[in-house]
This record gives sequence, structure tokens and C-alpha cells, in this order.
Amino acid sequence: MSRELLARVLAYYRDLGFQDIYRRMPERAAMEEENPALPPIELPGLAPADDALDRIREDIGDCKRCRLHEGRRNIVFGAGNPRAKIVFVGEGPGEEEDLQGIPFVGRAGQLLTAMIENTAKKEGIPLLRDDVYIANVVKCRPPKNRAPEPDEMEICGQFLFRQLEVLKPKAICVLGGTAMRALLGGKEGVTRMRGQWCKWRDIPVMVTYHPSYLLRAYNTGPKREAWEDLKKLFHFVYD
Repeated sequence: MSRELLARVLAYYRDLGFQDIYRRMPERAAMEEENPALPPIELPGLAPADDALDRIREDIGDCKRCRLHEGRRNIVFGAGNPRAKIVFVGEGPGEEEDLQGIPFVGRAGQLLTAMIENTAKKEGIPLLRDDVYIANVVKCRPPKNRAPEPDEMEICGQFLFRQLEVLKPKAICVLGGTAMRALLGGKEGVTRMRGQWCKWRDIPVMVTYHPSYLLRAYNTGPKREAWEDLKKLFHFVYD
């Protein structure tokens, strides 16, 4: 088995929640018969022990690991405070993000900024967009803003997971169904999961709507719900 394939297999089991792996060798099997309480072999980490955001960006390089690179202008790595207590995770870059190389700068991004800053201000919390960190599941714009395919999410997700491990926020806010499934798995819809606390590798996760969904004029109910989700998120982190 190649090193790359082994890493992907281990990542798969780690995301399922396995923290340890047992390797049953002949000599170990004999020892276990004598001492069944032997500790398991620790699952090796998939990221460098001294990982950092700069190192992750360097490892991405001029990425051509999946088909998304074919139409992109810029890799949209992520932006914000590297010591942020909250990380927002979206689906993928849109046209404006692809042009600027910065996440959430188009219409949906402007709404997200307003949601963050206006909600925080109303709740008496001194929080601006620059105080949080924002990233996406995939770093390149999908053609015509389609949803990322599972293999694209798997390939690019390893870098998002490393970012989250380095940032170690107090909470993560996933925006929309694609980001929710990337971090939490499952087949539930955002409508059912929003406003609830979940966990990704022991980090609390709040699920809410993607700002692009809230831009639709008829979604007045979800807009109110999204603001309530952010209020809950902010008070959990800053109170």
C-alpha cells in the first residue's frame, strides 16, 4: 500500500471517530495471550507535528490534485485572525472569491460580514469580521458554482482539517449543507440540524444556513433563524 493511500485510509477511519489502531503481529498476539491488557498502538498523526497555516499553504502549492484547478484563477486558502476563537466554514469560492483569492467577498460574503458584525454589536460583543477566521471546504471555484463532488471534497478536505487543527478555535460555524457534511457526515439537512451543537474532533460545531441561501428574498424565516444561531454561537464563545 502506498504512503498516500495509507494516509487516506487512516484519515477515513479517523474521521469516523477512531483514535487508535490495533496492529496484530504474531509476536504481539502471543504477548496478548499472556497479557490481554496491552495498550493499543496509537494512530499516527497525518499532519506534521509542527504544522502551521503557512506550511499548509506551502503544501497546497499550485494544486492540481483534482479537476477543480482547471478553471480557477486563484486558490482561496482562507483569511482572518490566526488566533480566532471562531472559524466559519463555507462550501467553496464563487466568482468574486476566485478573482480576489479571498473567501466570502461577494454578495454572500458581504451578508456574512453584516451578520457577524451586526449580531455581535446588538449583543454587546466587540467582534468584527477580522477577528474570526473564514475558510471553505474546497479551495478552488467549482464550475458555475456547482456543489463540490465527493472526491473533490475528500482531496481538499485534508487541508481544511489541518487548518482547523492548527487554529484550534473554541467553536466552528458551518455554513450550509456541503460544509456540514464535510465536517459532520450524515445525510441530515441544514433545516433539521441548524441551531444545534455538534462536535468535530472535540471542537463544538454550530450549524446554520449559507449566506447565499439567505439572499433569496422569500427566506425571511431562515434569516431570523440564522441570526439566532449566531447569537447562540457568540454567547457560547465570548460569555
